Amino acid sequence: MRLANKKNFKLDLTELHAVCEGNYARLLRLFPDYETCNGRVFDVGTARVRMEVTERCRYTTIFKLYQQRGDDNWMGQIQMEVRAYHDASMVEVVTFQSHHQVHARYPYPNDHMYQQDEKSQQNRFLADWLEHCLNGGRAATKLSLSATHS
Repeated sequence: MRLANKKNFKLDLTELHAVCEGNYARLLRLFPDYETCNGRVFDVGTARVRMEVTERCRYTTIFKLYQQRGDDNWMGQIQMEVRAYHDASMVEVVTFQSHHQVHARYPYPNDHMYQQDEKSQQNRFLADWLEHCLNGGRAATKLSLSATHS
């Protein structure tokens, strides 16, 4: 049964593309050497963040992103898989926690209790999380500087 005043959900592609483009820029700031390095580890507060390259193709790269909580209760454990589209300069969430193959929109209500804009929400979460990592992240190990300076 359909309610007379129920609005149809419309996906805002402009907003989704802007979020995905911002996520691309954020991810590359955190992992600039992804083409030659398979992993990056750093701390945010007492949480440990790990980024891994799991697949490289000509136009795309797939990353697994993990956060394991330390004493910091800001977030628990996080596990995401994201795909970077280098020709479009965009990153989108592919897997979030145990949530695979997220669709752009869902009917509501539905059996899995997904929000109508589940994919948009996950990509906005990724944006907030990457920004949090940029603002509070620090290298997990000390980096040695080259002895020669010009």
